Amino acid sequence: MNVKRFKLMDKYFLATLVTILVFGMVILSSASAGISSDPYLYLKKQGAFLILGIVFAFLLIRFDYTQLEKYSPYLYGLALVTLIVVLIFGSEVRGTTGWIGIGGLPPVQPAEFTKIILILTFADFLSRRKGELNTFAQLLPCLVYMGIPFILIMMQPDLGTALVYVVITVGMMYIAGANPSLLTKLIIGSVLAIALVVFLHFRFNMWLPLDDYQFKRLSVFVNPYQDGQGGRGAGWNTIQSLIAIGAGGFKGTGLYLGTQVQLNFLPERHTDFIFAVIGEEFGFMGAAFLIVLYGFLLARALVICNNSRELYGTLIVAGITAMWLFHIFENIGMCIGLMPITGIPLPFVSYGGSSMLTNMVGVGLILSVNIRGKKIVF
Repeated sequence: MNVKRFKLMDKYFLATLVTILVFGMVILSSASAGISSDPYLYLKKQGAFLILGIVFAFLLIRFDYTQLEKYSPYLYGLALVTLIVVLIFGSEVRGTTGWIGIGGLPPVQPAEFTKIILILTFADFLSRRKGELNTFAQLLPCLVYMGIPFILIMMQPDLGTALVYVVITVGMMYIAGANPSLLTKLIIGSVLAIALVVFLHFRFNMWLPLDDYQFKRLSVFVNPYQDGQGGRGAGWNTIQSLIAIGAGGFKGTGLYLGTQVQLNFLPERHTDFIFAVIGEEFGFMGAAFLIVLYGFLLARALVICNNSRELYGTLIVAGITAMWLFHIFENIGMCIGLMPITGIPLPFVSYGGSSMLTNMVGVGLILSVNIRGKKIVF
């Protein structure tokens, strides 16, 4: 790899990413302090995954991502086989059969890794159909292509990850030139169909691919106190998150000083509800600071997307950006009671090896597109 290419990397993107990572590690040190006998256990694990993720990202930056196009059919098959294997041999964690362990290694969540694989393969699938995405008949193969892994994810069941696939699919199809009017109609139709299914579930007890407690999580976010247990059931997590964020006020209580966090009232505070930790200990200022950082990171990713010299690279960056955008929107939304709880982690901040590795691989791919999307001037 020519050294001059490394100098072409988007420095604003990198600086923003490093700031988010450092901020995330600081927050995690507080969020995970009282979970284990070793107050730094999760921090050390996250650090190890981050280092491994940096190695993967560096290797991908050196690698010519366009070489991946010819392996798309094999990668797609690998993703489907992986999701099927998880259904058969996976272990259940919080009601979802989405985890699998190999030997003595910590269990991983293959659905996280398959997001990147499907972005890579779908980018190739769409780039081969440039100019042929104007009718429903032309869009149907794309919907089937991403619909198969969507169904496999729903069988776990993992609604949060399945919704990420939907957002990735729509975002990449739009960037690929799909008819905007048709996409809008498909989205509206899908929302109406979901509303009908929910109505039939309540009215006629129609089967849904979700456990009862998962469906309650989706339904109580409108009013978490109406969970049948006065807020001590499915609405408990949302209520505690809102209390934590409200307690933080404008400036926050201070790092390691949040009562909801340190007294163990806030559940899943190092993973799903880590944004509530930020809200309590850093207040509105800290939460807004992180949101601004995310906004700038996504904006720089879109700049890289726009500067790509070929459609395949453009679609890869678009897919990863769409993935991050939905994760950020859904995670923050569920912490402040505006979105249902789906177990979506906050990128680069929530604890989780599979999530961190997946996001860092995404960083490597974006920067690989970045340095090959510009001409080298000697």
